[in-house]
Amino acid sequence: LRAAEFLNFTCANDVVKGIGRTVYTQALNTRGGIESDYTVTQMNDDEFMVVTGTAFGTHDRQWLEKLARENAFNEILIKDITSDFACFGLWGPNARQIIQSVTTYDMSHKNFPFMHSREIEIAGVILRATRITYVGELGWELYIESDQASKVWTTLINAGKNHGMKTCGYRAIESLRLEKGYRAWGVEISTETNPWDAGLGFAVAMKKDSFIGKVALMKSKEDVTRKLGAILFDDIRQVPLGNEPVRVGGQIVGRIKSGGQGYTLGKAIGYAYLPIAHSEAGTILDVEFFGQWRQGVIATEPLFDPTNAKIRA
Repeated sequence: LRAAEFLNFTCANDVVKGIGRTVYTQALNTRGGIESDYTVTQMNDDEFMVVTGTAFGTHDRQWLEKLARENAFNEILIKDITSDFACFGLWGPNARQIIQSVTTYDMSHKNFPFMHSREIEIAGVILRATRITYVGELGWELYIESDQASKVWTTLINAGKNHGMKTCGYRAIESLRLEKGYRAWGVEISTETNPWDAGLGFAVAMKKDSFIGKVALMKSKEDVTRKLGAILFDDIRQVPLGNEPVRVGGQIVGRIKSGGQGYTLGKAIGYAYLPIAHSEAGTILDVEFFGQWRQGVIATEPLFDPTNAKIRA
């Protein structure tokens, strides 16, 4: 089962959990830096579906192909199927009622737990539903063959009319993922950051015999000097755009990596890597906005639904 062996070697997490299981993971370089950030779903004994951000598909595919060549996994087939499928994200407190109204498959939490993936039927179309979220709410990602997608879309839109469902785009998703503290590659995480600094240690399976970057992580875990922190600003209009200096006690201690408006919280949000001594919740700091210093406070993550009750409902 070389595909399973290959992915467990290239991913920091243990991604071979059984057919129908979905795992969130990073793929690291030999320095322990984050090369990729994606989910892996086991489809069959030796077939897996890797889902990454839209902008990173080519990068991640080429990274995996490079690792296959360099590590004698020549028989591994890596195929980009992005154009073959549409992906709809159905999320929110009424997501289960909406999807259950258009399928005979039992979508209950008991039968369809979080981080599991199943084939279901909607409007006569067989599709893959994965119970996962990028917005911090109950829901599913639906993968439909492209030529059948419009039929499923129309069915879902009609089913959602009585549940207050709205269509939304990237900026709405961006606000929600910031509130939940979900990391984005190329923004909060990159090849220059490791999982310990980024608060992603939960997605690292150090008990595995080996994986790319493990040796580096063993060393860096003993010497963590900074931490990605969430900064809240009371004025929701006071939005950091990125790279603004962060100051504590008159000393520059970091720069903003990302920011946005948290509409659920009613506050503006920023993320920055800060020295451990200045990264604790409750720490007061200043951020420079267009020449003026504004006060913010480090908050405990996740900012929204800290017990994850919504996504596991």
